[in-house]
Formats: sequence, C-alpha cells, structure tokens
Amino acid sequence: MTDKERQETMTVTTPPYASDALAEGTVDVVVIGGGAAGLNGALILARSRRSVVVIDSGSPRNAPAEAMHGFIVLDGTPPSEILRQGREQVRQYGGRVVHGEVVSAESAAPSADGDLRFTVTLADGRSITARRVLVATGLTDVLPEVPGLAEHWGRSVVHCPYCHGWEVRDEPVGILATGPGSIGHALLFRQLTEDLTYFTHGTDLDEDSRARFAARAIRVIDTPLTEVVNDEDGALAGVRLTDGQVVARRVLAVGPRMQARTQGLEGLGLPVQDLPNNAGRVLASGTAGTTEVPGVWVAGNATDMAAQVGASAAAGALAGADINRMLATADTDAALQGSPR
Repeated sequence: MTDKERQETMTVTTPPYASDALAEGTVDVVVIGGGAAGLNGALILARSRRSVVVIDSGSPRNAPAEAMHGFIVLDGTPPSEILRQGREQVRQYGGRVVHGEVVSAESAAPSADGDLRFTVTLADGRSITARRVLVATGLTDVLPEVPGLAEHWGRSVVHCPYCHGWEVRDEPVGILATGPGSIGHALLFRQLTEDLTYFTHGTDLDEDSRARFAARAIRVIDTPLTEVVNDEDGALAGVRLTDGQVVARRVLAVGPRMQARTQGLEGLGLPVQDLPNNAGRVLASGTAGTTEVPGVWVAGNATDMAAQVGASAAAGALAGADINRMLATADTDAALQGSPR
C-alpha cells in the first residue's frame, strides 16, 4: 500500500470512537484534548476519585504515523491503539471521554463559597461546568508550501529523528531547511544515514556550517524546490528543483512551524510564547503545567513542542496531580466555612 493509499484509508474508514454522555452538574475537572497528556492527566485524577471529563476532537497530531517510538514498553505500538487503551483505562476509574470540538471555554460565576468555575461549550451546543481545566490540545504542524509534501507527512516526510529515525536509517534522506534549527536537524539525521542532502530552500547557511557539513559528507543544494516527486506507485522518489533537476530522495526531514491548538480557548486568556527562530508558538506554562490563569493548567505539545508521547504523558500526570492537590486544598477551605463538598 502506498503512502497516499494509507492516508486515504485512515481518513475515510476510521470512525469516531464510542463517546460517553456529557456529565450533568459541575465536575471537578474538564480536560480539553484526548491525547497522551490529556488522558494521563485524566487517569491520575480519576484514580484520585475526582469527577473528570475528557473532551476529545479525535484528531491527534500523530494520527498519520503507523507506530509510536521512543517510549519503553510501548515502542512500535500504533498511536490509535495507545489512545484506545488510554480511553478504556480512564473509563475504568469512572472518568468520561466525550467526542466533541470545543468552541468556547471561559470563566463562570464562582460557587457560593468562592471556588472557581469554568464553562466549556461544544460545537453541538452542549456545555459543561468544571472547577478546574486542563488544556492538552496539542499542536498543529505547519509545513512549507511545497506541492506534494503534505501527502507524505508522518511517513516519508518526517520531522523527529527519535520518532522516525530508525525506520529511515540508511535511506537517501533530504533535509528541507526551514530556518537555523535545520542545521542541527541535519547533524542528527547524519547519524542515521550516510546519504544526506541539505536543501537550503532560501534559508541562510553560513560558511562555518557549510564546512562542518562538508566534513560529514553532507551535500548542500542551494537551488529551491518546486515540488515533491513520486514514483509510479505513489511513493516519494525525490524533489524537483527550480532548474528542472530531480534529486532522488526516499525520505525528507523537515522542521515544521509548530502552532499550539488554541481554537475555542480564547475566552480563557491563556498567555502564549513565541518559539526561537520563528519555530512557532505555544502556550506558556510553569511548574506542573500551571498557567497565569488561576484554575487552568496546560500539558503536552500545546506547551512543549519537543515532548514525545512519553514526555507528554508524564506532563499530564504532573498536571493532574497538581490539580488534585489544589482541589484538596479548596475542599478543605470549603469545609472550614461549613460547606463541605
């Protein structure tokens, strides 16, 4: 099966997973995003007997990938299987996983004893009220506008040497430069193949870097790309340059611009921060995923562009534990006021 056929099969035949009913009343925590960070945060909370609802649009960042790598025990597992098991485990402890798209999230009137409240509304009009919010929406990879590039994303067009490197070892690899960060990108992929070509594609490459590339037998091509070229089976075969030359490559590595998914979250007023070298924009966070907005935490790729599945899951766990700690304090404060929860 070609890359294109795999992509079409994934898009057309994968149905939405079973969705729980949205909880009534006020829940302890609503988790926006059902990836590794969101599900692991929900698992920690549910195991602490917190009422938790995960809102998941069902569009994880790693959906195009056939397998997840770099996480001990689960290495090689399809991302869809990890998420399926994660949803089951959250439900095992009483958590709910709801399929839906968040269109608004904002602070609501506090409770009678002054505890925080948030309202999250879905595209179908349903809404939920929660005491705390964990944002784990992930990010969107914005690829260079080269025709044919997006078609192979997650398979023959890759970004992470730790996620995909072993699988493309010894292949003819091209680095499609997007900025200064691509220089280090090239050195990491050089560890995986001796046949490496660096396409500057309009980016700057200083003489020192050129000398270092030459020392590692990395070929540099300054002529810009016009398109990705496929073979007769639809697999990536190379790239065409503006002078008409086709450079044979089986794999392209590209550092996309990474943009945190913040659609529908504007009402929370979460601060954002720009990444170095125009690499993108993520949500700003502190220890254990805390933010400047009281009652709102963030975990995973929405705040950490480099987090793989394992790191995202760990960040979700830390955030979940911190949320539970803060709720325990709020519960005790309420009990002192004579309104136990």
